[in-house]
Amino acid sequence: MDDDDVNAEYPTEIHEYLLAFEKSVGSVDEMLTKMMSVSRSELLQKLDPVEQAKLDLVSAYTLNSLFWVYLVTQGINPKEHPVKDELERIRSYMNRVKEITDRKKAARLDKGAAQRFIKHALCDLTPEEDSPAKKKSKSKKK
Repeated sequence: MDDDDVNAEYPTEIHEYLLAFEKSVGSVDEMLTKMMSVSRSELLQKLDPVEQAKLDLVSAYTLNSLFWVYLVTQGINPKEHPVKDELERIRSYMNRVKEITDRKKAARLDKGAAQRFIKHALCDLTPEEDSPAKKKSKSKKK
């Protein structure tokens, strides 16, 4: 694109925004080309079920987001279009998948270890609970 053509077609104030937009569209095109170069069945075979769900959700969200941008370019308010509800629905599923993955990452409580920790952390043990090793160490101190 020639600079003279650029100035004639749109205001110079938005030139940087348009360049950034063009770069973003190029990135999206590049990613879509990569994703479409591998068959869906091959891609899904390499992923566990949670990762498959994430891929499906991101794909659906991306497609609907692109449609949102298309609506804006056509002068249609996407906030009043059913695509808004679809994006919200997909976002809710994304949150559910995130909750599932967070639950898997959460630490599990080992009840036995917790009981032992609490038992040994208490300082006023009764004489029956006092171990023979502790009795020996107490007698040496005297």
